[in-house]
Amino acid sequence: MYATERQQLIEHLVSAEGRVAVVDLAKRFSVTTETVRRDLDQLESEGSLRRVHGGAVARTRASTVEPSLAERTLRGGEAKLAIARRALHAVPPDFDGSVYLDAGTTTAAIAQLLTQRPATRLPLEVVTHSMTVAHLLAGAPGLSLTAIGGRVRGLTAAAVGAQTVDAISRLRTDIAFIGTNGLSADFGLSTPDPDEAAVKRAILAATRRTFVVADAAKYDSELLVSFGRLSDIDVVVTDEAPHRALADALAVAEAEVWVA
Repeated sequence: MYATERQQLIEHLVSAEGRVAVVDLAKRFSVTTETVRRDLDQLESEGSLRRVHGGAVARTRASTVEPSLAERTLRGGEAKLAIARRALHAVPPDFDGSVYLDAGTTTAAIAQLLTQRPATRLPLEVVTHSMTVAHLLAGAPGLSLTAIGGRVRGLTAAAVGAQTVDAISRLRTDIAFIGTNGLSADFGLSTPDPDEAAVKRAILAATRRTFVVADAAKYDSELLVSFGRLSDIDVVVTDEAPHRALADALAVAEAEVWVA
């Protein structure tokens, strides 16, 4: 296979999957990793992709790119619902603790499923700063909802700011389901907005057990602001097993991986 043909295929893979790994490409095309790195360098110089540690990602995955809530709702709905179902294995019918739900489309899917939860003797305590999640859960039977206020970002419908962070810092929930825009071995958990990052950091500090809910498209993405390390995670709930480098990093951090 000529280099131009291989590079075209690599470009298609990045476009379709959002990311590629050097080791995987070398095996796929039966070439050395050095050859793959040269291909990726060439494609990056042409503006076709962006190099990251261990591979490359689509050019659109820049550190400040943040799709709106409406855009994200239209993407990967089935995967997010599957992740939500798997995540709720952490909240069995006899669970009598408290749950924090972060803002995001996957956590909104969890909220939707919680509304179908059979009523128990004691209501499930749920806390959120997401206007979307609060709207879904308001008045749902078997749930006790606390909505945390603050300045609401229109892009994510999430409360942010010092008031929000202060309110969260006074909590100690049993479980938190947290979304992320990026999940990488080197940069950990990341998001494009500093205010959102501050809120997510507060949630990590305010819970006993952290579940990160993220589809495979988030792998290797490194957004502008890191809000947590892999060692801050107890469980990653996802739709596809992480590639080897990320899986190894999660194992070292003693984070479990649940695949929906």
